[in-house]
Amino acid sequence: MRFITHDHRHAQNLFDTDPRYALLYREIVDVLEGIGDEQLIQCYEENRRENKKSLSETINRLIKEGLVARGWQAESAIFSDPAYKDGRDKNRWRLDFAKDQISVEVAFNHGEAIAWNLIKPVLACELNHVAKEVQTSAGVLICATEAMKAAGNFDSAVGSYEKFLRYLLPLQAMLPTPILIVGLEPPEGFHIDRDTKRVVRHAP
Repeated sequence: MRFITHDHRHAQNLFDTDPRYALLYREIVDVLEGIGDEQLIQCYEENRRENKKSLSETINRLIKEGLVARGWQAESAIFSDPAYKDGRDKNRWRLDFAKDQISVEVAFNHGEAIAWNLIKPVLACELNHVAKEVQTSAGVLICATEAMKAAGNFDSAVGSYEKFLRYLLPLQAMLPTPILIVGLEPPEGFHIDRDTKRVVRHAP
């Protein structure tokens, strides 16, 4: 998949130059770049039998397969306190993925969750009054561009890359952690028809 990025608090420079982050970031890039159109189509067609209508779950599944295969921990608890780790709302206090210095969120949920999606990597990175299960020091947040939302038939209420960027300035003081915002671009060879939910291949 193609993607664009936006740098918050020098995350890109950190990932490009600091060996503690460079290999981890390379793994994320390799997973994203390794997801091609045919892989997306095959996985989507399998999911469509489960009444899925957009590429969101397909992309989530392929990212998870790729990162877990490289040793990333999926659904990692941020805190070790059982009240946050094992309670009824435990999923609220989990990262999508974590490994060593980097935490990753894949954010295809409602736009109202944008601020929370940005804050979760901060919780994993900064000192807190609650004992930590995982301690990272930078974050990567993966979301869909408006073009991907349209081509992938995402729900219109899903928070987009463009909307995430608008949150960074007003939340600047609340986001001291280096975070790279990754916006996934649409597939080049197909889109999902909004009415039929079927794959429509583009003419070469």
